[in-house]
Amino acid sequence: MEAPVAPLKTRERLSAVRYEIRGELARRARELEAAGHHLIKLNIGNPGAFGFRAPEHLQRAIAERIADTDPYTHQQGLPAAREAIAAFHRQRGTPNAASGRVFIGNGVSELIDLSLRALLDPGDEVLLPSPDYPLWSAATILNDGKPVYYPCRPEHGFLPDPDEIEALVTPRTRAIVLINPNNPTGAVYPRALLERIVAVAARRGLLLMADEIYDGITYDDAVFEPLAPLAGEHPCLSFGGLSKVHRACGWRVGWAVLSGDPLASGDFHHALDLLGALRLCANVPGQFAVEQALHGEDTIGALTAPGGRLHDSRRALVEACAASEHLSLVAPQGALYGFPAVVGEAARHFDDHAFALRLMEEEGVLVVPGSSFNVPWRNHFRVTLLPEADTLREVFTRIDRLLSRIARKRDTAAA
Repeated sequence: MEAPVAPLKTRERLSAVRYEIRGELARRARELEAAGHHLIKLNIGNPGAFGFRAPEHLQRAIAERIADTDPYTHQQGLPAAREAIAAFHRQRGTPNAASGRVFIGNGVSELIDLSLRALLDPGDEVLLPSPDYPLWSAATILNDGKPVYYPCRPEHGFLPDPDEIEALVTPRTRAIVLINPNNPTGAVYPRALLERIVAVAARRGLLLMADEIYDGITYDDAVFEPLAPLAGEHPCLSFGGLSKVHRACGWRVGWAVLSGDPLASGDFHHALDLLGALRLCANVPGQFAVEQALHGEDTIGALTAPGGRLHDSRRALVEACAASEHLSLVAPQGALYGFPAVVGEAARHFDDHAFALRLMEEEGVLVVPGSSFNVPWRNHFRVTLLPEADTLREVFTRIDRLLSRIARKRDTAAA
């Protein structure tokens, strides 16, 4: 009789990595769908799954150059695409924005991983917002770093306190990460706050890493302020891409722009270039759309303005939470998400993961538990604003129905 095959050992650090957006709940959702259940899935900010299309002029830009997409390109990206990105940043006031300091990747996700790999030695620390987009935590851990979280509390509009950020700095701290507009909360950082965070980075010699993938998605009077112009000569790495503002997630085109004094970041630049070369190059076809995306017709403004689809969905979210006795919401000022809190009787002994599972199995709605975003509280959940407004109203009717059942059970138990 043959001996059993020994199981393969996986990397221990993976045990510390969480990504519930596509994790256990999403796997359970696939099982329910395979059994014939219809689910409203609000777990991923994926515009194409909700009927959005990448703008036609971007599609044409790729189609017209498809014959040129077979070869590898430079590891940092197509020269014309990098120049278009550099020009866009120069228009914003980014110092030392040049095509040679632009890195194009297979989405921002790849570039986050590459940049942390270029930066961190084992045990180095990265200051991350709590809540964060969990890829940042995962990439830090998998590159042998340590996430250190600065709080962004709901009672402060999910905005951080620069003094609290600075108090977390140690000799091992290497970078401060900002996600603005924020995923999952929708917070948009005001200029004065950004200036104070820049000052912290300058005093402590830390790289600024600005995840600005939602830079064109703001609502009402919110104003997006890019970080690099405020950072000036201090090293700053700014991330953007086609996936959200231009609704082209599947094209996998993201970029990172290294700004500030080139002498101060020269070694880091070379490290990024080396790592980019090791993976040869990013997806080529989508890069031909970059120039039209950044310098062509604006197609996101009509969606976020009053009367636009995203604006209407956001309003539906805000109104539904205001009408519920079980929910509290800091109204999102940007991005594609809301991050409601469960309050009142329903919130007693509340477990966000158990709630998300019940919501899916009993009401056919998939959301992401708030604790997946590395927060200490267990009473939040994230939804995307991408569905039509009527769909979101139906979703929150179902959410309120489940929370009412939970609250009644709590009342009965208390009696």
